[in-house]
Amino acid sequence: MSARVGVITFPGTLDDIDAARAVRLAGAEAVSLWHADADLKGVDAVVVPGGFSYGDYLRCGAIARFAPVMGEVVAAAGRGMPVLGICNGFQVLCEAGLLPGALTRNANLHFVCRDVWLEVASNSSAWTTRYEQGADLLVPLKSGEGRYVASANVLDELEGEGRVVFRYRDNINGSMRDIAGISSADGRVVGLMPHPEHATEALTGPSDDGLGIFYSALDAVLVS
Repeated sequence: MSARVGVITFPGTLDDIDAARAVRLAGAEAVSLWHADADLKGVDAVVVPGGFSYGDYLRCGAIARFAPVMGEVVAAAGRGMPVLGICNGFQVLCEAGLLPGALTRNANLHFVCRDVWLEVASNSSAWTTRYEQGADLLVPLKSGEGRYVASANVLDELEGEGRVVFRYRDNINGSMRDIAGISSADGRVVGLMPHPEHATEALTGPSDDGLGIFYSALDAVLVS
């Protein structure tokens, strides 16, 4: 029996179709989840994809965190369900309290759209077990508010607990300590700013390096 991975659509979401395609390429069933429904439809994992949820009004992710579906996501994450937030989804997870810190305007105040190299800083999260520690991934980055910030205490905690999951090799948005992605304390919730769902096939992306993220999650739910 294949795993079922939910992909949320908010008003303004752009990358739900690509995320669902990545899920299918990894061999799972992609299940559409609507922001206004407090129902996860019995899925085994959830992807909160990128875009501009609710037009990024107030600040990125600030309104989406109150969507009925997010209440279910928070509860499911508390029970250990793997959850991935990509770009705007990372912002939503931070706003919802599932991940610490915040994403702010890029250091140069410009929108960045380019392929970037990431280091796999931790392969112990539910979304990175398919990678070798220290591996390099080439994936697209496209964001205007992708600079990760947190207090020194939080940054030290993330570092000390091995919860920095991805780092930029070339930190073009000014993220503190080159952080591109982090995990929750139990490693089941991961957020990252670059887009692994756009790097699943060498024909259409810069690489297929992102596919391992989705394979990793399937391993996590099929073993547990």
